[in-house]
Amino acid sequence: MKKNFRLVEIKKFLQKKGLRIIKNNTRIKTYQKYNNIGTFSRTFISSLVVISFFILLPIFSEFKNENRTITKEFENNSKSNFKKALDNEKIVKVDEDLNEKYLFEDVFKFNDLPTDIVRLSAKTIEQLFKDTNYNLKDVREKKLVKPVSLSLLPEEMKMIENTKQRKELFIQIILPLIIKENNSIKLDRKKLFKVLNKSNNTKKEKKWLIQKFKQYGVSNKDFSTLKIRMDEIPTSLSIAQAAKETGWGTSRFALEGNALFGQWTWSGDGIKPAGAEDDSTHKVMKFKVLQASVKAYHRNLNTHSSYRMFRSVRAELREENKELDSMILSKYLDKYAATGKEYVKILQQIIRQNNLIDFDDAKLLPSSINLESLI
Repeated sequence: MKKNFRLVEIKKFLQKKGLRIIKNNTRIKTYQKYNNIGTFSRTFISSLVVISFFILLPIFSEFKNENRTITKEFENNSKSNFKKALDNEKIVKVDEDLNEKYLFEDVFKFNDLPTDIVRLSAKTIEQLFKDTNYNLKDVREKKLVKPVSLSLLPEEMKMIENTKQRKELFIQIILPLIIKENNSIKLDRKKLFKVLNKSNNTKKEKKWLIQKFKQYGVSNKDFSTLKIRMDEIPTSLSIAQAAKETGWGTSRFALEGNALFGQWTWSGDGIKPAGAEDDSTHKVMKFKVLQASVKAYHRNLNTHSSYRMFRSVRAELREENKELDSMILSKYLDKYAATGKEYVKILQQIIRQNNLIDFDDAKLLPSSINLESLI
């Protein structure tokens, strides 16, 4: 029979653990109660504890891994490893001509789309938004975006005299497209971390990695560089840049070429600026649909050498478990336009005045609504 602890031994044990006995002559009832439990009961309880441990452990482990996958750039959170990765991102050489070639291969798969894409009028689009209960007030409050899909801007954008109405229509059109591209990157990013955490990768996973190295312009197959480049761009920042580059959807480049972000090209299909000199070879990149323009924009910020600091600061925010702040990241887009710092000030002003940060945590509802198919 198991020998009971004496009271003095129990007191010494508890005092050693930093606990205090209130009454010296009071026996610990919980110990006596436990000691009187039958052998069968103790065995049963112990079994439940062990079983619960093995059931709950995978759940907590999965939650922990999921959280780390989304927020952490590097597994061991080592400052030295993180700095090394940022330094490597700065010295990786990018062949810009080759980069643009890959961009066209990736983006212009949209050329396979039917040629009879319908351009809806502004009035029709506004009515369709109303019929599907899609409005920005609800988005700001509920953080849910209807997954509407439009391929072209309405020609009447520049004829909408009411500034607020024009801005709201423009945001409603491009918001689902921007979130959709961020979602695609988010899924790729989660898959990347899962693949890299495995000791052995399948042929399919290796093929996928090669494709992503190509997509993000990482010629030396450096994983740390790919981690830093494969990431989202804040929705508020994307909307602000699209608004600035297109005059809220009224520019010739936006209406004729679906160019939401004013990207230049020297070798691809594009529209020559009206004020460009005769010997100028650059054009504004032209796209078949708006979604292709959004994809090209994300790829541009995530790969071009001019935006290395943008990507580095974004990675630092990730490493510190902070949200991607468009007001911070916009400071590193001064090379996007010839006006430099002034361009940054305008972007930040657009974000503030139009409360665009409200859309940063908005989610796209699951399902696809193609408004053009509803007419």
